[in-house]
Amino acid sequence: MRAIIAKPLCAAPAEQEAPAPAAAQEAPAAAPEAPAAAPEAAIELDAAGGAGQRLDRYLAARLPGVSRTRLQHWIALGAVRCGDRILPGKTRLRGIETIVVEPQPREADGSFAPDPVPLEIVHEDDELLVLCKPAGLVVHPAPGNWRGTLMNGLLFHRPALAALPRAGIVHRLDRDTSGLLVVAKSERALASLAAQLAQRSMGRRYLALADGECPPAGTVDAPIGRDDVSRVRMAVVPAARGRAARTFFRRLALGRLAGRAVSLLECRLESGRTHQIRVHLRSIGHPLVGDTLYGGPAVAGFVRQALHAWRLELVHPASGRTLVWQAPLPEDLSTLCREAGIALPAALEAARRAFPIGERW
Repeated sequence: MRAIIAKPLCAAPAEQEAPAPAAAQEAPAAAPEAPAAAPEAAIELDAAGGAGQRLDRYLAARLPGVSRTRLQHWIALGAVRCGDRILPGKTRLRGIETIVVEPQPREADGSFAPDPVPLEIVHEDDELLVLCKPAGLVVHPAPGNWRGTLMNGLLFHRPALAALPRAGIVHRLDRDTSGLLVVAKSERALASLAAQLAQRSMGRRYLALADGECPPAGTVDAPIGRDDVSRVRMAVVPAARGRAARTFFRRLALGRLAGRAVSLLECRLESGRTHQIRVHLRSIGHPLVGDTLYGGPAVAGFVRQALHAWRLELVHPASGRTLVWQAPLPEDLSTLCREAGIALPAALEAARRAFPIGERW
């Protein structure tokens, strides 16, 4: 196996052979993160009467004002779904689906294209690949970042992924969150991984440095939706306006940073909403260090939210085996923890123990 890397920011699991570096390739610079514009209203289509039809042909008939080329782009970008499941264009409809189409702006039309974005691959086989995303890399094209994303890098290094929506990406990390992410390489893997996410059986655990002295353990169970004041942010909202979200956390260590108490946490997601950990921790008064969008304290020299996807567990789509990968903290977060006086070896050893369920908010 050969990894495509620029500067290694995450390592492969200890039980696997570390990938051999390949020559770095210059990628187009991503645009600065832009404030999220209010998206165009999604279109809901009842597929009754469409049984047996291919999705792309069905959409062309139902949306005559949209060209087939644009519809193919929307499907490729993962903007057509049934529930939380992204649908390939050749999906055969059963006639019972409610299809949601999220119209994309004209700027998106050329975004499903290859760019030489360096990737760090920690595992790859015929069905899936697991990579470690550095902070600063956008996962999927969006306003302000239509090219130079992780998806564009996948299309460059693995052209066959163009056959899958979002080039096989089944879950995301925020631009300034680092860590592990899985990508499907086949339709079987795409369906299996999407099902594991929907059934909440895929294990995703994060290390986070939060402001203040957090409780030893807890559960935040609160729906998430758009913030009423700022369209850039998400927020805890009434159930009727948001989507159910649950985050478990436990405190691994305490420290002090610039005179403030900080807590190193391990967080486990049951759901996977936009900015979920950031929003939930802010809602209980402990925003992430560096996460100024959500009221976290700024730290000189640290320019992102202190959040890293450190552990990924899933059932392999072909073998049925449970696989686990771990990625150590990148250097910027390790340095921040050391500055806070946190003993990382002991904290990371604690993170490897069974995850308890704590007090519920």
